[in-house]
Amino acid sequence: MVENLEGPWYLAIILFAAVVALIAIGAYAVSKWRDATDDDTNSASELLTNFREMHSRGDLTDEEFRTIKARLSYEMKEEIKNSDHAG
Repeated sequence: MVENLEGPWYLAIILFAAVVALIAIGAYAVSKWRDATDDDTNSASELLTNFREMHSRGDLTDEEFRTIKARLSYEMKEEIKNSDHAG
């Protein structure tokens, strides 16, 4: 039994197991990082509320606000469509 632990196949198996373990740990870390970054994003409706406040303070012109509002309304429709398909 001991002489089997000293051959080149034993080392190859150990290295293979280590690589598989490192890949699994890396995949887990990436999935956790992606979940954390997904939680940090604002929805289109939250962004629209923020931009509406900026417009009311005078930080955005009427034209800028209309452009942003048009873009975010499209994104809000997409979010609603995606939530309908997911549910």
